[in-house]
Amino acid sequence: MCLSHQTNKSESLPSDRDITSFRRVIMRWFDKHGRDFPWRRSEDPFKLLIAEMMLRRTRADQVKEVYTKFFERYHDMKAIANASKEELEEILYPLGLKWRSPAFQLVAKETTEKYNAGVPTTREELKKLPGVGEYIAGAVLSIAYGKKEWIVDSNIVRLFKRYFGIKTSKEGRRDKHVVEIARSYASGRNPRKANLAILDFTALICTPRNPKHDECPLRKDCRYFATSTLGY
Repeated sequence: MCLSHQTNKSESLPSDRDITSFRRVIMRWFDKHGRDFPWRRSEDPFKLLIAEMMLRRTRADQVKEVYTKFFERYHDMKAIANASKEELEEILYPLGLKWRSPAFQLVAKETTEKYNAGVPTTREELKKLPGVGEYIAGAVLSIAYGKKEWIVDSNIVRLFKRYFGIKTSKEGRRDKHVVEIARSYASGRNPRKANLAILDFTALICTPRNPKHDECPLRKDCRYFATSTLGY
């Protein structure tokens, strides 16, 4: 694997060619093994934003039933903005994390007032909404709008670290070289599919413990597999 583009004295980025090859393999894997969730059947930015807020620190399987019930009751941002606190808490209770109910209502009110009940189309605008950070902003822009926007969570950091052999800080999601790899990864064709693919790959194959090497289509060029010493 050829490494280029020095970012600092101790760290380097994979080449664009390496990242393109990496993306191609993951997207091919996704064609056969991608997961199906109700929010993936919609490209509605409103539903995607709410789904991503539900998914924060919560497993996707836990979110499925709540997501369905939520949108049976609330059909748009205005309905959420006008909902009672008790109603929202009741429907979101299975997900835990009490911040969600007020955050949902604040997001609904802000988008209703500032964006005519629509969802912002830029990262900076999205990040100004309550409960929305870099990850959720990137997910909404790439998955709902098809924009070439990056996402990074701890699972993606783990995959980059293992496959490319890069070093990361404890808070790897904020490392400039990690974000740069994610930017390059999302810059190819079909960023929606690319980002969904890497999410599923890290959830199903490159898991925190006991990664499934026998099923991994990346193992041939994976630094972690080659050395078995780059634990996360």
